[in-house]
Amino acid sequence: MTMYMVFKQNKQHHIFLLYVISTVVLLCASVSAVCFGSVHINLNTIVHSILNGTSSSVQSRILLLVRIPRVAAALCAGSAFAVSGVLIQTVLHNPLAGPSIIGVNSGALFMAVLCVTVFPQLSMLLPIAAFSGALIAMILVYTAAAYTGSTSYTIVLAGIAISAFISAGTDTLTVLYPESLPGGLSFRTGSLSGITLPVLIPAGSLITTAILISILLHNQLDVLSLGDEIALSLGLSIKRMRFIFLLLAALLSGSAVSFGGLIGFVGLVVPHAVRLIAGNESIHTLSLSAICGAALVTICDVIARTAFSPNEIPVGIILSFIGGPFFIYLLFKHRGHTSHD
Repeated sequence: MTMYMVFKQNKQHHIFLLYVISTVVLLCASVSAVCFGSVHINLNTIVHSILNGTSSSVQSRILLLVRIPRVAAALCAGSAFAVSGVLIQTVLHNPLAGPSIIGVNSGALFMAVLCVTVFPQLSMLLPIAAFSGALIAMILVYTAAAYTGSTSYTIVLAGIAISAFISAGTDTLTVLYPESLPGGLSFRTGSLSGITLPVLIPAGSLITTAILISILLHNQLDVLSLGDEIALSLGLSIKRMRFIFLLLAALLSGSAVSFGGLIGFVGLVVPHAVRLIAGNESIHTLSLSAICGAALVTICDVIARTAFSPNEIPVGIILSFIGGPFFIYLLFKHRGHTSHD
């Protein structure tokens, strides 16, 4: 009993330390993202502008109109994609799944482009349209995998096929209606450039709500991760909870895509890294993934803005350099393994 208490205390201390470290990294990344860029902004200007809301100086205007909305967008997108990845991997029992891998982000982008094409003046509809596209893509992948055998590779291949089909539809719309792509061509690779608070607030509100609901349902997610037979024996309504979690995952990915475009691999890399150091308890996996995902995208966006200054590259390119090799590593690691719903 004494050994168990010691182990439990050590684990709690370990988890607490992870929260502290990840939060400090997130804060440092956010401050760096606000300070560094083509124009350097010192901390005194930041504090003065936030407290007074003044926009009299050039630096204050850059801070309030460009830097703060962009950092807020990075935080929202990173946490959204990371938590969405946790939900998708847990519900599908598939370590290779992620919103960018199985075509969820592509479905969100297609509906966002369609929304801009049909309703160009109603930008407030973008998060809802992207959410509906993400949900449709996820249902298509899940259905295709269910009929052909839900192995890790089957779900990934189904996602790639459906993503290619949806991307063809997006390409068709952008060729016929060149102005229909929100944010221009950089939206296809994932970019946080030019985001304003009026565009971000609706999507950010949906992301915050979905993350809080996911964390509140962490017990049900833990039970669902044990497998269908055990979950049924414990009285969990599998179909209902699976649909709710997939709905939340689609809402998170769709909302993030509506302003950030196809930012890939966050939902694949972050959940794996968090589980490696924090274990599989959903309460910690979800919370730490939200923090670490926000930090990762923020850091990568700083690199994207400053590494090739005065030129800027989309943040999605930086993340692809990180996520591509990681995905190949996972493919080799899980070859020969299957994962059933």
